[in-house]
Amino acid sequence: MAAGGVNKRVSMAALAHKRVVPGFKKYHSWRHVRVKESWRRPRGIDSCMRRRYKGMPAMVRIGYKETSKLRHVHPDGKKHFVVNNVKDLEMLMMNNKKYAATIGHSVGARKRKAIVSRAKELQIKVTNAAAKLRAEENE
Repeated sequence: MAAGGVNKRVSMAALAHKRVVPGFKKYHSWRHVRVKESWRRPRGIDSCMRRRYKGMPAMVRIGYKETSKLRHVHPDGKKHFVVNNVKDLEMLMMNNKKYAATIGHSVGARKRKAIVSRAKELQIKVTNAAAKLRAEENE
């Protein structure tokens, strides 16, 4: 059903047909700088967006929800789990086919090297293994 090293519940064909959800924007955020883009539901009685007029952007609705097997699954077929230390990798040891480790942004270079080396031993994929290490190699 799935390619080697990919989550068994998710086939590559299903991942290829994963729905693209429109970028939901607050009404008039494209018109005024003072209106932020973060989604807020339009509530005005005459709002053309709330009344779903033709040409208006899409509103958040339950129909855009992804199927449970594909929810939070990245294009590599795995769910990403944020790791901040070597001990966090132990949780992924038995689930290395289903989950991939993502090193937290606040983790320094020394601890990153330890996490990447331990992940290699446990055969856990690290999505951002080269981050913050490139700068040290150049110096």
